[in-house]
Amino acid sequence: MNTTLTHAQSHMVTSHSFGTTSRPGNKRALLISAAVLAAFVPAIAQTGTGAGAEEVQQKLAGVKQSVAENQQKLRQYQWKETTQLTLKGDAKPPSQSTCQYGPDGKVQKTPLGPPPAPPSGGRMKQKVIANKKEEMKDYMGQVKNLLGLYVPPDPQRMQQSFQSGKVSLNPNPGSGAMEMVFKDYAQAGDQMTIFFETAAKKISSVKVNTYMDDPKDVVTLAIKFASLPDTTNYVQQTVLNATAKQLVVTTTNSDYQALGAH
Repeated sequence: MNTTLTHAQSHMVTSHSFGTTSRPGNKRALLISAAVLAAFVPAIAQTGTGAGAEEVQQKLAGVKQSVAENQQKLRQYQWKETTQLTLKGDAKPPSQSTCQYGPDGKVQKTPLGPPPAPPSGGRMKQKVIANKKEEMKDYMGQVKNLLGLYVPPDPQRMQQSFQSGKVSLNPNPGSGAMEMVFKDYAQAGDQMTIFFETAAKKISSVKVNTYMDDPKDVVTLAIKFASLPDTTNYVQQTVLNATAKQLVVTTTNSDYQALGAH
């Protein structure tokens, strides 16, 4: 939609929209002015200040292309994933896995290190500990699913947000980067902000404000990207903060090696 008012339309808005007369001859002009504003204002809201729909679509295409290319490159690698849980201020022993993409396009993980030791103490204590571990395991499964909605950003969801008029640009002059903000990206009420380096054509970081099943169960994600020597972009670290559970999950990816390399 062209969001630029013509000279005649601008004159119509200023001359009639705020007039004090109520003569019949002005009623039609008032209606036309209202229609112009009704079409103009939503266009500003959906594209962001200073950015037209065409500009947003162009920038979005660059982000989607970058994501798609990197996903293809990452399939040629295996890497180590280290997960650190901190529950109510208490840091748990980290766990590690080797990761690589499978034929179905999903990440396959192989745990490293010995299996966790069985709970000690009497039968009742063991049962309580086992129940807590099972509860945490279920919650971590939900956390994994939630992460999967945002990491990596999904080109289809990004396009849907654009078509719904819920994408805006916040340029950072002089920094060579831009912020692309998606509202209602994966869940109603969430927000994802992508920081994209336009010259290098890569994502540097992502911030997400979302929630688990209940909107009151607020979750924030801070995602940091880095680049391999061949310029492949990857998620270096993800910090998930589930405030209601007093849980912080830090996931770090490292030791990237090309498949088949010795």
